[in-house]
Amino acid sequence: MPLKLYAHPFSSYCQKALIAFYENETPFDYCLLEPGQDQTLAEHAALWPLQRFPVLTDGARTVVETTIIIEYLGLHHPGPVQLIPSDPDSAIQVRMLDRFFDNYIMTPTQKIVGDSLRNVENRDGQGVAEARQLLEVAYRWLNNNIADKEWAAGEAFSLADCAAAPALFYADWAHPMAAEFSNVRAYRQRLLARPAYARAVDEARPHRPLFPLGAPDRD
Repeated sequence: MPLKLYAHPFSSYCQKALIAFYENETPFDYCLLEPGQDQTLAEHAALWPLQRFPVLTDGARTVVETTIIIEYLGLHHPGPVQLIPSDPDSAIQVRMLDRFFDNYIMTPTQKIVGDSLRNVENRDGQGVAEARQLLEVAYRWLNNNIADKEWAAGEAFSLADCAAAPALFYADWAHPMAAEFSNVRAYRQRLLARPAYARAVDEARPHRPLFPLGAPDRD
């Protein structure tokens, strides 16, 4: 029975999982979650009542949360690209950076984007300002940390880069990176040039009108 991934191509966390599939050319059925796909939406809701995505099924087994999905693929459907190092200390570094990109890049980005969907009278100006400040701190830390690295954790593409690619992609749309963060900007371009992520970005292009802040005419 093939792997099934319940996902939407414009979702940052779905893109994170898709990178892992595409890096290793892992076969799967793409169960698209969008209006009109009533059966797929019902299956997804039954599998995971919280209705967050992506969700992976492997036969009777259901796996949720993107980082765990990538870990699961590495354990049960490994390919030539090892996204989590075998060395425990190196794996800790990769997992730490994975959490950095999810918590300190993607989360504040989602705050900015999500707030724009609220009615004007219900918007959280202070929360958005704090999210932008957090992104500035995160950009600065990453700019120093990645100065001498090709990928987030060093020479090898990893889980951390799967997290970084969509996080930095959308973060720069929501809170553009200043010129002083040249190392981060260059890293973002390397991620966009990575074939697995370039494929995910291209698949999402038709959905760019969904971006509530207005997708910039680039990338």
